[in-house]
Amino acid sequence: MSAIVGIITEKCPKCGKGKVFSRKGNPLLFQMPRMNENCSECGHKFEKEPGYFFGSMFVSYALVVGEMIVFFLLVHKFIESFVTILILIALLAILLSTFNFRMSRMAWMYLLDGKNKQI
Repeated sequence: MSAIVGIITEKCPKCGKGKVFSRKGNPLLFQMPRMNENCSECGHKFEKEPGYFFGSMFVSYALVVGEMIVFFLLVHKFIESFVTILILIALLAILLSTFNFRMSRMAWMYLLDGKNKQI
C-alpha cells in the first residue's frame, strides 16, 4: 500500500491494516478525533512520547493555508465582497478542522514511522 493511500484511509504506518483513529470527530458537535493508542493488528504504538505530534501542527498549518488559497481563487470569481469571502474561508476552516487534524497527524506518522523506518 502506498503512503498516500495509507494516509487517506488512516491506516497504521507499519502494517497498513489497523485503524489509527477510533473516532473521526465532528466540529459541529464540538467533538475532536480520538486516536487509538496502539494498532489493533500489529501493536505499533502511535504516540511515541509526549509532544510527538508537535510537528504535525506545521503540517496542519500548510494544509489549511493551501485550502484557503484554493477556496479563495475559486470563490473570488463569483463573490465580489472581500468580507464575505473571509467569512466563508473561516467557516471552511472550522468545518475542515477535524479532517485537517487527522490528515496532519497521519502525514506526520508516515513521515517518521513509515514502513521503512526503524525506531
